[in-house]
Formats: sequence, structure tokens, C-alpha cells
Amino acid sequence: MKTKNIIIIFSIFLLVCSLYLWEKRAQTKKDVIEQYEYNNPYKDAEIEAVIIPAENGTFGYDIYMYDAVLIHQPSRPGLPGNAGFATEEDAMKVAELVIKKIRNSEMPPTVTIRELQELGLELHLD
Repeated sequence: MKTKNIIIIFSIFLLVCSLYLWEKRAQTKKDVIEQYEYNNPYKDAEIEAVIIPAENGTFGYDIYMYDAVLIHQPSRPGLPGNAGFATEEDAMKVAELVIKKIRNSEMPPTVTIRELQELGLELHLD
């Protein structure tokens, strides 16, 4: 009977310790996220996109931060070749995605083929 009681008490002790550590980990994670958001230098930065002409009548973009060129992108990111986007609207969609990534402190703000497809761009490999 004593062994059974010891096992029950030990099990309860382990459960309480596990719950405490789980809560402590959740709080630490929350603190890290809050600190990261506080230290994000790009969150409120002055960032703007300018559409630029590119090869063969296509379009690219420049991303300016505080009036200085941060990114010069005359071609479609993540795709082979030097051609830009078919329309100014397509270039602006991608530029806005890049700005969103910069504001979220994703540096470098890499753009994947999947993200281009999610933006509704037709990706002809020329």
C-alpha cells in the first residue's frame, strides 16, 4: 500500500512540475516575441517601392528606405533569366510583398516561386 501511495504522490509531483515548466516556457516564448517586436528597426521605417523599366519592355522595382536604394530588382526574383515582370501591377505586387517582409524583419526578404504563384503571377520561363 505504501508503494502505491508513493507512486501516486510522485506522479502528481511530476505532473505539477511539468505544468509549471510548460507555463514557464510559454511565458519565455512570449517575452522573446515581445522583445523581438520592440527591437524591430524596420517596423515603422520609411519604405517605398518604385517601378522601373527592365529588359524587353518588362518591369522591375526598386525598394527605397529613407530615400536610399535598399533593393534594385530589375528581374523576377527566384526565376532564371533577366526578364522583369510582364506588367507594372505584377512588379508592384512583388515589391509590396518584399516591403511586408522587410517590415517583419525578414532579411534578406527572399521571394519564392510559390509566393509569386500565390500572388497570381503567370510565370513563363523565357
